[in-house]
Amino acid sequence: MSALRRLAPVGAGLLLFTAACSGGTAPSDEGGGSSGQGAGAQAVERADALLADMSVEDKVGQLFVLNAAGTTPEENAQALSDFRPGGLIYFPENLGTPAQIAELSNGLQEQAAGQGAGVPLMIGVDQEQGMVARLEAGTRFPDAMAVGATGDTAQAEALAASTAAELAAVGINLDYAPVADVNTNADNPVIGIRSFGADPGPVGEMAVAEAEAFAEGGVVPVVKHFPGHGDTGTDSHTGLPVIDKDRAAWERDDLPPFADAVEAGVDAIMTAHVVMPALDDSGEPATLSPKVIDGVLRDELGYDGVVTTDALNMEGVRQTHDDGEVAVLAVEAGADQLLMPPDPGAAFDAVLSAVDEGRITEERLDESVRRILELKAERGILDAERADPEAAAGVFSSEDTAEAAQDLADASVTLLRNEGGVLPVQDGAKVAVQGAGAEEITSALQDLGVDTTGSASGADLVVVGTNGARGDAEQRRAVERASSGGAPVAVVAQGTPYDLQVAEDADAFLAVYSAVPVSRTAAARAIAGEVRPEGRLPVPIPDTGMETGDGLSY
Repeated sequence: MSALRRLAPVGAGLLLFTAACSGGTAPSDEGGGSSGQGAGAQAVERADALLADMSVEDKVGQLFVLNAAGTTPEENAQALSDFRPGGLIYFPENLGTPAQIAELSNGLQEQAAGQGAGVPLMIGVDQEQGMVARLEAGTRFPDAMAVGATGDTAQAEALAASTAAELAAVGINLDYAPVADVNTNADNPVIGIRSFGADPGPVGEMAVAEAEAFAEGGVVPVVKHFPGHGDTGTDSHTGLPVIDKDRAAWERDDLPPFADAVEAGVDAIMTAHVVMPALDDSGEPATLSPKVIDGVLRDELGYDGVVTTDALNMEGVRQTHDDGEVAVLAVEAGADQLLMPPDPGAAFDAVLSAVDEGRITEERLDESVRRILELKAERGILDAERADPEAAAGVFSSEDTAEAAQDLADASVTLLRNEGGVLPVQDGAKVAVQGAGAEEITSALQDLGVDTTGSASGADLVVVGTNGARGDAEQRRAVERASSGGAPVAVVAQGTPYDLQVAEDADAFLAVYSAVPVSRTAAARAIAGEVRPEGRLPVPIPDTGMETGDGLSY
């Protein structure tokens, strides 16, 4: 990590950003390294040379990251020809086997080479891991909150390095991760376990560790969602959240991880479709706010890397402007990349018209295109070799990667209650498992030699899996029924640990922060005593007395 001095609030909202005068590593002239800001000399030269030969249409196209269509390159030919986009983003409908993904990526890059200035694509995906993982193939790591529970940045690095290896093997060179939001709202409907936790210091450390590991693996990381989506009660996919806190509270709670990301020179930062009146009282979401992007992120924090919008098809950014105007306003606000416009033609034409009319100057356009091209040069995207479809499957089936995922899950297990020492189960005890993840937890217990039974009647321990029980009456009733049956009950929370609020009668409570298979296996290993719970709570749990850092063991 670069040796940089921490950004700190000074006075009433004045931010001081100062790089250390010594230490750290200058960005290389080749791909690799950890800095997306201040590209190496060779990257700058290549970007300038490309920019000089680009038409206005080519430049405008570089701003766009469009949804990929179908599973073949041919299904994208028209969009690549019409818009010459700077990138595409994959979703599950585009993705099959590793070989198919690699062939798709190769074909798309070949098509892009024949369009306009022939600039290679950024091919991106949302592969945060845990609940947000678009690739069906590959290793599934737990969610970010599980990483936070380990307290170990090496676990964050392992997740990102392993994920980057798989993505790079199939020609994906950008990941919309990590999440740097600080989850301070227990009712947050969209972040939750996607956040590393509620303490901004560790969240920043984990986010930077992941970002640097992604970059070292040849995949552009995108830190999200500035200025912070962790204290919302509204999902910006379906509405426009308003975060009503003063600037001092924002600087204390939400800013530090993004400040750490700026200091580390991360490749890209994504904006949030949230209104924060303390930063901009216009009512515009941050994605369309010059005060937030150019004012706070660029001028005050000193960030000169690529800024990408969150998806422009989300309701949080479409409430007061048409889709073409949204694209123009985002560029005017300081964004470089326009992600997933719902009507690419309208957005492209609107930005092109704004440039022709002088509303967006060509100098302003060149600023964004130059940042994008420099990043493509810095990360080796301009010279990347094509993916090897035959070798990709081997990367995806790596035993080392699978072991790294299980190690992370095991290290995350957090024991918050253990009345009477009911965990770990004694040899010969019968265990019944119900609720979320029951089949996988049962199978893992059986593999460990634990005697399981399909009925709570006669069981020595009843395990109840939950995932969002605070908002699910049936899950709450399941815990209540199990607790009234006479046998000790252990709850395994596979979503947020806030389920503890509705598990007052449970004798034991384990949090694993994820519903992926390795997390359910980790729960079984802890129940059986194969793993000692060492995780620590990364968020406080309201109304329970549980605070960040709490956790038991045995």
